[in-house]
Amino acid sequence: MTTRATAERPRDARRPGPLGRWGRFIVRHRGVVLLTWLLVAIGCGAAYPALHDRLGAPDYTVPESDSARVEQLAAEHFSRFGAEQDLLVFHSERRGADSPEFRAAVDRALSAVRATDGVAGAIGPYEGMSSIQISADRHTAFAIVGIDGAMARRVAVAEDLRAALARAAEPDVEAVMTGYAPIQADLMAIETADMQRAETIGIPVAAAVLVLALGALAAATLPIAVTAAGIAAGVGVLFGLTTFLTFDSLVLSVATMIATGTAIDYAMFVVSRFTEELNRRGVTRRDDREGIEAALATALDTAGRTVLASGLIVMISLCSLAAVGLAMLTGIAIGVVTAVLATLTAAFTLLPALLATLGPAVHRGALPARLRPPAPGSTRAHGGWARWARLVMGKPVLFGTLGVAALVAAALPIATIDYGIDMGVGALGERPSGRAAQLTEQNFGPGLLAPITVLATGPGDTSMREPTRQRVSAFIEHLADDDRVVRVLPQHSEGRVLATVVPREAFDSTAVAELTDDIRTAADGVGGDAEIRVGGTSAVFADVSVRITDRLPLVIALVLTVSLGFLIYAFRSVVLALKAIVLNLLATGAALGITVAVFQYGIGESVLGFHSTGFLQIYLPMLVFAVLFGLSMDYEVFLIRRMREAWEQSWDNAAAVAEGLRHTARPITAAAAIMVAVFASFVTADVLELQQIGFALAVAIAIDALLVRLLLVPAFMQLFGRWNWWLPRLRSRRRASR
Repeated sequence: MTTRATAERPRDARRPGPLGRWGRFIVRHRGVVLLTWLLVAIGCGAAYPALHDRLGAPDYTVPESDSARVEQLAAEHFSRFGAEQDLLVFHSERRGADSPEFRAAVDRALSAVRATDGVAGAIGPYEGMSSIQISADRHTAFAIVGIDGAMARRVAVAEDLRAALARAAEPDVEAVMTGYAPIQADLMAIETADMQRAETIGIPVAAAVLVLALGALAAATLPIAVTAAGIAAGVGVLFGLTTFLTFDSLVLSVATMIATGTAIDYAMFVVSRFTEELNRRGVTRRDDREGIEAALATALDTAGRTVLASGLIVMISLCSLAAVGLAMLTGIAIGVVTAVLATLTAAFTLLPALLATLGPAVHRGALPARLRPPAPGSTRAHGGWARWARLVMGKPVLFGTLGVAALVAAALPIATIDYGIDMGVGALGERPSGRAAQLTEQNFGPGLLAPITVLATGPGDTSMREPTRQRVSAFIEHLADDDRVVRVLPQHSEGRVLATVVPREAFDSTAVAELTDDIRTAADGVGGDAEIRVGGTSAVFADVSVRITDRLPLVIALVLTVSLGFLIYAFRSVVLALKAIVLNLLATGAALGITVAVFQYGIGESVLGFHSTGFLQIYLPMLVFAVLFGLSMDYEVFLIRRMREAWEQSWDNAAAVAEGLRHTARPITAAAAIMVAVFASFVTADVLELQQIGFALAVAIAIDALLVRLLLVPAFMQLFGRWNWWLPRLRSRRRASR
């Protein structure tokens, strides 16, 4: 075995590294840095409302899929119905559909709808099939409204239609719209409210934890201030990117969620090390510029390197989502990477400038001595956490076995995981699209909200010949015999057929997903030269599921490969890098297993305030894996780097592990508590997908910080001994071969 112990010596702490020299540069130009950030925060923060106005709906379109092709061909050959068909629902308790007042309200609303830019056409209840479009009790009716444009454009049209209907409203007759775009428009507003509510819960809890972790009010305010400035800058960049790209409300929610948690943690690590260095050097006066510069340089060379490495791993992991080829996941990757990059920039520019300005004043508002972090060299500095480390290292096999067994047991529910897509219709309540959806479901059935679309053409989008038409007609007629189908409405145009299949269940249910698969299977057996494609929202969801399932191994391989190389470089150890990856996989599996138990099995749904759909969002495992693999490395890098500092001073593995855990256990626990508070606050959301994401991330961070970093890491560090620090010496081998 070859160790670095024979070749390396402790680095001279008086010689700052690149980050330390950067810190000294910031100190000398702190006035300019602070002024620049003030202007950036004000300017970019002002872009927040404008960014919301530019958000669109989640784009689930799978390029080159059957569902995407159906949407294209339908817009081309059945342009009257647009790229999307929504429902304009009319309802009156007092008036019947045959009354003059009801008819006048319908005519007025349809005139306003047809005059709205982006509407391809509309078929009113008195123009189409009144037997279908008017309810049995004659108090509810609907019109079909076709909307043109890409998905983001359709949401904007839906909002314009809502405003037009409000202007044309009649007192006795409701006129409300529902369908994919109107639902997404309302969900965006709900998710925005969810995000704001989560922040009002998570940020105060994070602030309280910061005070306890850093031991002073002044120190605790810095991470909050830096986080706010960093997120403001990220919002500004995202606003600029909307000139070329389209983002949805989920992108902003996830980006804000992750950036808030990471930014507070990053700043806390640097502030914690800075205050430790001030105490170690005995810096008590603000005019001791040399001591302040030296403390800041050391903080950036140590904790700053950890922050930089962690931020890079988060961004690398999230970039892997772009390999899936879905606009929705690519948008999340871009949003999170942008937000993390902005908060990293704040951590390496604004935070050093603030620390240099405050100096020892960072201790103002200090807690009582017994509640503050122990000062270097104090009797408390060698207390509980060091004893805990030695307890674990005294029985590493026992603690390691128990920890791994717990993670494996928690991960077992993954074996029964079911996927689906819940659009959050249950969260709409009495919002216009929710009200229209309720009326539709009560009077016409839930399947009418987003029916399945079957489009048949000849080869290469040509007109069908007569034998082929007969085959297709028989196939479509047979669809109406399925008990899961309410009705089938065929339309013809230039030798092509577009059939609207109305299922009995809602479009995001598992029953409709199975029906969509069965229709596709049956279409393959029609024969002849017919090209039959199945589209509609449920078909889009099916295509998304296939794409994510197919690309998940690729995403995992990319994250693991790149992370392994990066960790070997960061840790200068093969064993530590491999151990970190294996433990991260176990922690991620455990978090997903618990998420399955809660959201799929419904365990604790009454406590958490949700109704289980019986599945997880199809993209959740991939998203959680990519996010957690980056976030959990935060604590791993922070812990291992501190252990390595001690190792390079003593070359004693057990002492290095105990020393590293003693210095990092408090900030790691505090950082985890902050992230858990931020992520868990999203469990209060009304939209189920935000609840699932927030819960999975909160559980994973808690497992990672408490079970993995404070139990399994010291146990395995003891088992591997000096092998922890092994790295092949390639240069020496090359020279020997010569």
